[in-house]
Amino acid sequence: MDAKTFSSFLASRRSTRDFLPTPVDPKVIEELIADGLTAPSWSNTRPYMVAVATGDVRDRISADLLKRWNAAAGLRSGTFAQKIKFFFSPYAWPQSDYPMIAAYPTELQPRSRKVGKELYGLLGVARGDKVARDEQWANNYKFFGAPVEVFVFIHKSLHVFAANDAGLFAQNLMLSAHARGLGTCAQGAVAIWSNAVRQEFNVPKDYKLIYGIAIGHPSNDKVNGFQAERLNPGEITIQ
Repeated sequence: MDAKTFSSFLASRRSTRDFLPTPVDPKVIEELIADGLTAPSWSNTRPYMVAVATGDVRDRISADLLKRWNAAAGLRSGTFAQKIKFFFSPYAWPQSDYPMIAAYPTELQPRSRKVGKELYGLLGVARGDKVARDEQWANNYKFFGAPVEVFVFIHKSLHVFAANDAGLFAQNLMLSAHARGLGTCAQGAVAIWSNAVRQEFNVPKDYKLIYGIAIGHPSNDKVNGFQAERLNPGEITIQ
């Protein structure tokens, strides 16, 4: 593959937000993970582990996350009774292994707002419609219909270095999926309630959930044609 073809391949990758229910062969998932493991790693430590959720396990985790999200969404856009109920529903309180960012830094907010406006505009969700936005966000906990969700854990002792290695692993995995005609979507949203995942897998105590990756066959839904703005190299190059 020449450099131009490779660049075009990279640019053609999209985050998939609507999947077909078509199963993915477990052997293919193993191949994706093997490709992920070709990424560089800090002293070759590979300080990450993955849990692959399919079938009934995937469905139970999804149902659990949706239950928690529906209760949490009531605090944001529900009735007064729903907001009060949230405080008596500890299962819905955020229980992530790492603090979730409450707000992006001021200089990064324009990028986040732009992609949010464009994506929700495509979906026909008005800015002030909190209920519709919450319903759309709930699709994260349905894994956008993907039959496979890979949960990525990192070793707590290596901090940002473990997160960096996991990111390199995940990028290789997602590009490998793209090369096979599969879609993927990296999901930080699923890390809000890590115990919903832990109760289904024997996760070593020193490993913390950082995000999930939905994997499957993309549908023809218009949302899968959405492309976030790609920055110009000069915008991130320090002089």
